[in-house]
Amino acid sequence: MKFDFLTIEGNIGSGKTSLAKKIASDFNGKLILEKFADNPFLPKFYKNSKSNAFPLELFFMAERFNQLSGEKSEIDLFSEFTVSDYSFFKSKLFAQNNLEQDELNLFNRLYNIMFSTVKKPDLLIYLHADIERLQENIKIRGREYEQNISNNYLKEIEKKYFDYLKKQNDFPVLMLDVSKQNFIEDDKIYNQIITEIKEFEEDVRIKSLILG
Repeated sequence: MKFDFLTIEGNIGSGKTSLAKKIASDFNGKLILEKFADNPFLPKFYKNSKSNAFPLELFFMAERFNQLSGEKSEIDLFSEFTVSDYSFFKSKLFAQNNLEQDELNLFNRLYNIMFSTVKKPDLLIYLHADIERLQENIKIRGREYEQNISNNYLKEIEKKYFDYLKKQNDFPVLMLDVSKQNFIEDDKIYNQIITEIKEFEEDVRIKSLILG
């Protein structure tokens, strides 16, 4: 890997964790996984989003900051690079989608302070899957609190990601459409992803590709 810090991003159920784990395993990378299961507000949020959104997003942001803030100075002698299945900026996107305006104003003040100290990825890989595929993946992995996520909610999150990635200039982005592909079961598709990462030109701001 020519990049020291890779980040995998995408909507709920797009395959972020699966790809991050496989890349880390195959190329001796340090793996950073989001600790979503540790968030006590997550099941509550899916039952009553309005009253639990603010503590949910604060908890996630604090956990992401704790994990990623050390990446600027930390050296791992046993790993050749780092790969994460989330980015810090997703805190901002989900907050925009879930919080009331007064809550969002406070949240953004805290976010802006933290964002400046968190290491940015050398390359962000965004996995796009259509809503039908996302719902299929959500059903397959079977997390009880996710089973009633609406298509509209997933579509709103998708819009937030697209809008942010088109406007930001903090890191290059490789956008991969995996709607019709399974990179875990299909080695040809997985190898295509690896080739795209290795051949990505660092002066390119954003590249979009349909796999297959």
